[in-house]
Amino acid sequence: RARARTEALLHTLKRSRRVKANDRERNRMHHLNAALDELRSVLPTFPDDTKLTKIETLRFAYNYIWALSETLRLA
Repeated sequence: RARARTEALLHTLKRSRRVKANDRERNRMHHLNAALDELRSVLPTFPDDTKLTKIETLRFAYNYIWALSETLRLA
């Protein structure tokens, strides 16, 4: 009987840990998506209603920063 109680407690503990891990991951993704949305808002896109994917946003930001740096360097 003690073993059944221990197994039930272990199952409850595992489930609780999984729920917390899922919550942390959900929050992490919300923060990442919010940061990418903010980055998209300052990047020039054509047309304006086009939403870049995550990787496109990062690549475009990198290239945009490089181009601005080159412009400053050559000016």
